[in-house]
Amino acid sequence: MKADRNTDKTFEDYLEAMLVLKERNSYVRSIDVAAYLNVTKPSVTYTTKRLKDRGYITMDEDNLITITEEGMKIASRTYDRHKMLSKFFIELGVDEEVAKEDACKVEHDISQETFEALCRYVEKHRSSEG
Repeated sequence: MKADRNTDKTFEDYLEAMLVLKERNSYVRSIDVAAYLNVTKPSVTYTTKRLKDRGYITMDEDNLITITEEGMKIASRTYDRHKMLSKFFIELGVDEEVAKEDACKVEHDISQETFEALCRYVEKHRSSEG
């Protein structure tokens, strides 16, 4: 079970990185994923093969990566959580870099129920300020 959860976290990290790189560069290459995640090229090769096998990404003849619809669901959910948690932690007074690092850790393990409650809390808090 633990290995499966670690695999899920890895997939989420890679798909989120691919989404960010796609938004930033309009394309995704393995070398960019390696640099973004600060991992080795062989690690990216291994994980992209597994993502491909699961149907989360495709690769063209130039080895450019495309996130599939199924992969995009995971990438978007993870990235949305990351952005919201980062903003929340920063609003609490946490240093921006620490907030982003902590958001990356929390985004994988927080339940959907807790995440939604946190979103409602933040929205209510923002509404009462204005």
